[in-house]
Amino acid sequence: MTVPSYRVWALPGMPQVQAGDDLAKLIAAAATAEGLPGLADGDILLVTSKIVSKAEGRMLEAVDREAAIDQETVRVVARRGTLRIVENRLGLVMAAAGVDASNTPAGTVLLLPEDPDASARAIREELRTALGVNVGVVVSDTAGRPWRAGLTDMAIGAAGVRVLEDLRGGQDAYGNPLSATVVAVADELAAAGDLVKGKADGLPVAVVRGLSHVVTAGPAEDGRSGPDDRPGQDVRSEQEAPGARAMVRGAADDMFRLGTSEAVREAVTLRRTVREFTDDPVDGGAVRRAVAAALTAPAPHHTTPWRFVLLESPETRLRLLDAMRDAWIADLRGDGFGEESIAKRVRRGDVLRKAPYLVVPCLVMDGSHTYPDERRNAAEREMFVVANGAGIQNFLVALAGERLGSAWISSTMFCRDVVREVLELPGTWDPMGAVAVGRPAQAPPARPARDADGFVLVR
Repeated sequence: MTVPSYRVWALPGMPQVQAGDDLAKLIAAAATAEGLPGLADGDILLVTSKIVSKAEGRMLEAVDREAAIDQETVRVVARRGTLRIVENRLGLVMAAAGVDASNTPAGTVLLLPEDPDASARAIREELRTALGVNVGVVVSDTAGRPWRAGLTDMAIGAAGVRVLEDLRGGQDAYGNPLSATVVAVADELAAAGDLVKGKADGLPVAVVRGLSHVVTAGPAEDGRSGPDDRPGQDVRSEQEAPGARAMVRGAADDMFRLGTSEAVREAVTLRRTVREFTDDPVDGGAVRRAVAAALTAPAPHHTTPWRFVLLESPETRLRLLDAMRDAWIADLRGDGFGEESIAKRVRRGDVLRKAPYLVVPCLVMDGSHTYPDERRNAAEREMFVVANGAGIQNFLVALAGERLGSAWISSTMFCRDVVREVLELPGTWDPMGAVAVGRPAQAPPARPARDADGFVLVR
């Protein structure tokens, strides 16, 4: 019986790497030094990103490390004091964008390689040329992980390695189907190498032997066989396996994209008026979670002035929209508009008909105070209206956090009696518009940032 196993060792003898060094040549010299096993087909090299960055001249003079982090940051995910977890230009989410001030001269910082996958490919091909071996290469960097204490190495670049092993469609030992198992092979390799490289031992490269099944054949001009070739297969037809970039989860599939204090800010930014929706059904549970967020808004006198009518029935939505359209047309005719003008206005209001889900937020004045003069009564109602708007804003932001688009349309406010009648609402419920909800049909256009100073008056 063959017992699965592998061996991993660090390469001693690597010199201090300088800008412009031929990294593959240095690795080849270290790997073939006397007393070492050398390199063989199917081996995997685990290379610390620092030496790749140094060889590629990614060292910067930086009196202010924060400025270098700003330069490499695409999106701030979380912040606590001076520590920032950000998405960098490579799509990686990590502390300080991967900008490193350790193991580099004072007053300088190291940036990550500009294209770690390309760096890995270059090392792999140069070693093939120099030593005649087909190896996989993983470029690794150290990072923390959500919900887990401690750091570990992960792959940020790869070549000639199956970075992900997709087991979906297979079965476990009990015959149960595997429907969600995709193994991060390159990250597991990076972590294994880190156990022997260490962080301060001057051992930036490790070798794994015994896992040739995850190494691809790659191109070979001489047509010789690599470790995973099948009989009769032309190695030159093999394509290079995708690099570590394939391991970066896309925004659409990232359930944990938002960070800590940035979560609300990001969700607010995501909240955009959406007027075109897909036909995808809307999860009523997501809408109810958004309602729960709405109920956290401030309100006067410890009241709860919010009510949300969820129109989940297509028949109810159509009946309401038809009745509102008839009331709107009657109002427009009463205002003297011609039929052509009326038709155009009605078409512009079709956003509610295009949405797969509608919500009618309502204001209730339960718990409000009554005063002897109308001025104070008017102010009392304004307080409740403001609280209702705050609740609706919470609702819209929470929908954005659920990746649902929305459009808050004021139309129900102009025919409240009609809405109450169709939806059989109490007379004390005042509809405050209608919210169209659905999956956005397309990404919203870029919105220029507004300078907050233009909206601030200081006294």
